[in-house]
Amino acid sequence: MPQLPAPDYPDDVRARLEADAREVIARYPDSRSALLPLLHLVQSEEGHVTRTGMRFCADVLGLTTAEVTAVATFYSMYRRGPSGDYQVGVCTNTLCAVLGGDAIFETLQEHLGVANGGTTEDGKVTLEHIECNAACDFAPVVMVNWEFFDNQTPASAKRLVDDLRAGAQVEPTRGAPLCTFKDTARILAGFPDTRDGAVEASGSAGPASLTGLRLAKGESPARVVHPRGAAPKGTQPHDPSPAEHLSSHDAPQDTAASDPSHPAGPVTEEGE
Repeated sequence: MPQLPAPDYPDDVRARLEADAREVIARYPDSRSALLPLLHLVQSEEGHVTRTGMRFCADVLGLTTAEVTAVATFYSMYRRGPSGDYQVGVCTNTLCAVLGGDAIFETLQEHLGVANGGTTEDGKVTLEHIECNAACDFAPVVMVNWEFFDNQTPASAKRLVDDLRAGAQVEPTRGAPLCTFKDTARILAGFPDTRDGAVEASGSAGPASLTGLRLAKGESPARVVHPRGAAPKGTQPHDPSPAEHLSSHDAPQDTAASDPSHPAGPVTEEGE
């Protein structure tokens, strides 16, 4: 049977969202350009994009619900069903995968008792595999509400989700402090993050990425650390500054379970 029209928001909620929507729409010369941030806005209300939220976006932008639905279903950043306070995404693209991302994802599925896209019974954590987040020099990477947790292992990832579920304070490797997924969605809608120190918090690419950027610009690259293994004879060990974030390729750090220094890594030979 065809679905009935989506119910509207309660009057007080709609009035508040309309005020926010007017602020967002005013930033664009063409109102329909505001659709993406407005989808984040309605996502911040209920934690996912509901039929009611899509109807609201269509109403304020003069679009059809079909046009809004086409956009909301295209982008994976918009949730289509209830999800947890913390979206835990494990990168399973090539580099993260071979350095342990696949092992991390499998471990968390078993540890949390959920499949890809599933949410724990307490409503705290939604687990999913995600595509490349341009942090390959910190592989394997886990993201929580789009904040970086670098150089993860199955054990550290289990501690991370346990802390999230217990309500413990969890600090990303770099970037702003964690907030709930609803709060993150509102920030992505373009509203300021008013938490103390959140704006000042920052993170950067790793040494390898920055060296590649300098080379691309024709500049002399800064000295970088040697990869895993012994440094060439006669070279001095790298002494990073306090502000420098070492990547998982900067020996001698423990990294993923698939690292040769971890006996729990893959043991099968090619073709087995």
